[in-house]
Amino acid sequence: MAVYGIIAEYNPFHNGHQYQLQKIREKDPEASFICVMSGSFTQRGEAALLDKWQRASLAVAGGIDLVLELPFVFAVRSAQDFARGGLTLLHRLGLVDFLAFGSEYTDTARLEAAAQAIDSPQLQPRLKENLARGISYGAALGQALAEATGIPEDCLRQPNTILALEYLRSLRRLASPIRPLPLQRKTAGYHDQHIQAAIASASAIRRELYKPVPDPALLIQSLPPASYQAVRAAEKDLPQREQLLRPLLLTLYRASLPELQHCYGISEGLENRLLQAAPSCTTLQELVDAIRSRRYPQSRVQRLFLYLLLQISRETVQAMDAAGPLYGRILAMNSTGVRLLHRCKKTARLPLIAKTSQFLTSAACRQPQALTPLQQMLALDIQATGLYSLCFQTPRSPLEDFLTSPRLL
Repeated sequence: MAVYGIIAEYNPFHNGHQYQLQKIREKDPEASFICVMSGSFTQRGEAALLDKWQRASLAVAGGIDLVLELPFVFAVRSAQDFARGGLTLLHRLGLVDFLAFGSEYTDTARLEAAAQAIDSPQLQPRLKENLARGISYGAALGQALAEATGIPEDCLRQPNTILALEYLRSLRRLASPIRPLPLQRKTAGYHDQHIQAAIASASAIRRELYKPVPDPALLIQSLPPASYQAVRAAEKDLPQREQLLRPLLLTLYRASLPELQHCYGISEGLENRLLQAAPSCTTLQELVDAIRSRRYPQSRVQRLFLYLLLQISRETVQAMDAAGPLYGRILAMNSTGVRLLHRCKKTARLPLIAKTSQFLTSAACRQPQALTPLQQMLALDIQATGLYSLCFQTPRSPLEDFLTSPRLL
């Protein structure tokens, strides 16, 4: 039985995700799936539509066998760090045969050549020239790779193709036996803002849900039944990122300049722009708009706000990057997933966490200087869940990580 690894956000799990699993099972009926999924916040720095246990359960209902959480320190990062964190976790399970991922471009040989070119001495000078012009890393890399490989630049700038390149890059760096399996994305583009077919982008689905009156017909056609029921039940109290404005402003008002400069993600005098803009902004989006630029797009600014709120330093991130994911946090599974966990006990090079309190207590979270590297990484996940709880009108417990067990479907 081949084991397929998937790195995803499932925000929410929709027909396109189910289609991907179905296409694999058509060729390999005995396939089993392990998903590494982001937790309370997504790679773009946004609060997830549903909590991580709900999203993991919907993924299992849709065909995934076992869902593990990607630690916050890798989940809410650039495509390079997101891919590296997820791939390293799958690699350390010692069980995964294939990495399946959607991409707008699926020529594996050319993708692998492009991934290898990223680190070549020939491409790096061109990349630095592009960055010096003040454009984002993704745009700078796309231009340089298009010149080096002949792959169309518009393909290289698509989010899923960027992730595909980073997955291949990480596989090579880890010397992992996991084999890549790119799958052609079907119908909807990553950033499509409107539901137009049975397979719609997650962005379009979220956009519809946040309308004053969502169209049930559009949601029914784009979501599996379990996902539709879950989002309709949640739509009266969806997470609102504006809820984080006041705690963010308080953080900025209280922070000294050296403290801001010490925060991960702040460079090139960005702390001064933050302090100048904050007093006049009345919404979080106004603050984002005041800070963002070609070099600092909205997603990067939104991630920075989370680093500020969670007080994440550059040194912390550097240490965690060097260590890589140190555990697999179990969110949901089915009976096949239980069997996969039993196999992992013999092959995994990291612990699998079912009960948080066996590794970390809520009291210990308040003593970061006494924590082990694993506990520090896990504490960030717990604090991120607490921050996520502030995004709702209806009060939620900030300690859900201690109160919620893995879901068995």
